Amino acid sequence: MSILLRIAATGVAFWITAALLSGINIEADSAGETIITITVLAVLFGVVNAVLKPIIKIVGCGLYILTLGLFALVVNALLFLLVAWLAGAMNLAFSVDHFGWAMFGALLVSFISWVITLALPGDHTRS
Repeated sequence: MSILLRIAATGVAFWITAALLSGINIEADSAGETIITITVLAVLFGVVNAVLKPIIKIVGCGLYILTLGLFALVVNALLFLLVAWLAGAMNLAFSVDHFGWAMFGALLVSFISWVITLALPGDHTRS
């Protein structure tokens, strides 16, 4: 699947998540600013997950095994908070209130983007 479709799916997932969860906010002034914010968030989320998540899985392998994989929820929430921090550093209108909202947000963004990706035509063997 094209990288642009993946970015679009993740962007839509961020938009829906911000609409559903009160602790996650996209507070842009205009529609254009909202689209730019969502697009940058989708790219940041993809880059953070592609670069840091494999490293964390290797380093924290013992914790993943010890917690039967539940440590992944903590890692996903921390990576989501990292994306929020990076967005703040880039002056984007995106905020996450606290760790709990980050955990729910990471789960919801991942689930929604997965569902959207399944609905799109193309090869679904890669994740």
